[in-house]
Amino acid sequence: MADLTQRQIKILKCIVEEFIETAAPVGSESLEKKYNLGISSATIRNEMSSLTQLGYLKKSHLSAGRGPTSMGLKYYVRNLMTPKGLSVTEEIGAKEKVWDYRNEFERLLKETTRELAFRTRSMAIATTDQGSMYSYGASNLLEEPEFFNIDVTKTVLSLVDNTTFWFDIINKIGPANGASSDEVVHLLIGEDLGMEHLEPCGFIYQTYEAGPHRGILGIVGPARCRYQQIIPTVDYFAGLLSTLSR
Repeated sequence: MADLTQRQIKILKCIVEEFIETAAPVGSESLEKKYNLGISSATIRNEMSSLTQLGYLKKSHLSAGRGPTSMGLKYYVRNLMTPKGLSVTEEIGAKEKVWDYRNEFERLLKETTRELAFRTRSMAIATTDQGSMYSYGASNLLEEPEFFNIDVTKTVLSLVDNTTFWFDIINKIGPANGASSDEVVHLLIGEDLGMEHLEPCGFIYQTYEAGPHRGILGIVGPARCRYQQIIPTVDYFAGLLSTLSR
């Protein structure tokens, strides 16, 4: 991975955050107007071109703007993002939702998955090492622009009960995918998911160990998601599963 200059890093950060906010390609003029970068739109265009050549940005077919690639999004998450964890009140509220099921693991897993879907407004997925899978919140996807594309939505929904696909995807994580052992959660974006119509999607998950039970808990949503909030939320709920079932 090429080293980026501080100016390129600043531009990439602005583009990713603008793209997450608007779901639209970002142009140099809008960056110049909205962000205090201290450089002209022509210079911003040149840097955006360099970032595209390096693989961090891609050019939109519908406009002159650019959006982040999966590599650009991962760089942002791992190096530029400031996580926003749950407040104490939110943590207490989440725990109260699932507390009564702490001695019934299957029910606990189902309710935790449901609550994760509600709080992230995404589709939540959980698996067990016995090969079971639970999902909630598929309807949340329909609120996101990426899922206005019927092919994308049909592909995701067709995989809801396909446990083999998700277990195969989980096994992809590792050094070959740019993952490091100290990552808070695992992140698969776009081409990582291995299917054409999943290119605008992302899968964020964490492992859990709840007594004798092991598996993953995560969310499926647009690649352009609120990583600052969603990553700490996924991590918290996976940790909650682990602590309540000991």
